[in-house]
Amino acid sequence: MLKRSGYADLPLHTGTVPKWLADRMMALGTEIVEALLINYGKREVLRRLSDPLWFQSLGAVLGMDWHSSGITTSVMYALKRGINAHAKDFGLVVCGGRGKHSRKTPEQIDWICNASGLNGTELIRASRLCAKVDNTALQDGFQLYQHNFILTDEGDWAVVQQGMNTVTQSARRYHWCSADIKSFVEEPHTAVTGENRGKILNLTDSNAAATRGSILLLSHENPDRMIKEIAKISGSDLMTQGELFAEKQGTGIIIENNRNLRMPAHHEVRPEDVDLKRLGGVLAAAYDQNNPDFESLLLTPGLGPRTLQSLTLVSEVIYGTPSRFKDPARFSFAHGGKDGHPFPVATKIYDESIRVLGDSIEKSKLGYKEKSECLRRLHKTALQIEANCEPLADFDATIAREKEHSHEWGGRTCMGEA
Repeated sequence: MLKRSGYADLPLHTGTVPKWLADRMMALGTEIVEALLINYGKREVLRRLSDPLWFQSLGAVLGMDWHSSGITTSVMYALKRGINAHAKDFGLVVCGGRGKHSRKTPEQIDWICNASGLNGTELIRASRLCAKVDNTALQDGFQLYQHNFILTDEGDWAVVQQGMNTVTQSARRYHWCSADIKSFVEEPHTAVTGENRGKILNLTDSNAAATRGSILLLSHENPDRMIKEIAKISGSDLMTQGELFAEKQGTGIIIENNRNLRMPAHHEVRPEDVDLKRLGGVLAAAYDQNNPDFESLLLTPGLGPRTLQSLTLVSEVIYGTPSRFKDPARFSFAHGGKDGHPFPVATKIYDESIRVLGDSIEKSKLGYKEKSECLRRLHKTALQIEANCEPLADFDATIAREKEHSHEWGGRTCMGEA
């Protein structure tokens, strides 16, 4: 049976994504998906989306707040806009969304299946079961408010959905992938992302088979008898929601069981949130004048070291292995964050990343692989430098430098220009 690949804890954030960032997120997110399709295929896109650590890293690269629940909504909305505009070419489509849009998922799947010949009945059932399991069979205090169903033209799918706990002001993201599912009611998730709040009722656990059987038997019992039994235990053994979810949140990023991720509440990016050796490798690759001439490597005139820093992290999102995404905060050093952490979004650098990656994709489709190979080599070169460099010595100075030059790079936050 499938085991979970991980979960992440997400502080609940409110607010909207400004249009200047939302449009860039759509452009770069779509290009990253297209690069994955060219290099690895549709199933790999689904597998990546079902990895909570990769998903969080993608959101950070796209300029969202590196730790917040808003990554789920904003990234999926950006991908939906971009992917669906190229659905025929990509062989990929995103259904559902947040709130009322999530409830339209079945009719959207049905429409797509009528046009493509896929089995709509089974796919709609899969979508509904994913929502039912996470909202009912897994009672962890989070009420679903977002459901995205990502479908390929071959019938493979992934689900990214999120629940909210208004008492604790936290969110939990759940990931599914059809390639891994053996059962909808026993260990079905590829990942559950959300804030750990203590004991929960999880009827999808492999050890809960007997309980599920008992519940099925109880569903045939006389209701009067069940009410009497419930009355005996109410008021003594039942815990209130506030008591159940009273566990105090940790102060830093925590990785458990390889893919489990707990995101902290603090807004600023701290040294303990980042693998300083990996970040040091990225910065050394971009700024060390003794390293190879990256301008020639990328065959792009006018490309400076700050853009190379961003492209190094973008290339890692495309070509990196799962072990590379255990510190999602590091990827916020690509373009910054809309809340100003670790620094304002560098819009000029962001636009250069979109231009360079887009150009490499277009040339790849025409048979010219040089630029896409350059991006792959950029990732490999950064790995080689990282293996021999020291961890970043002055984390605060690095952020201070970014903020000092922010106005030169078109720095912006949701509150205005830097």
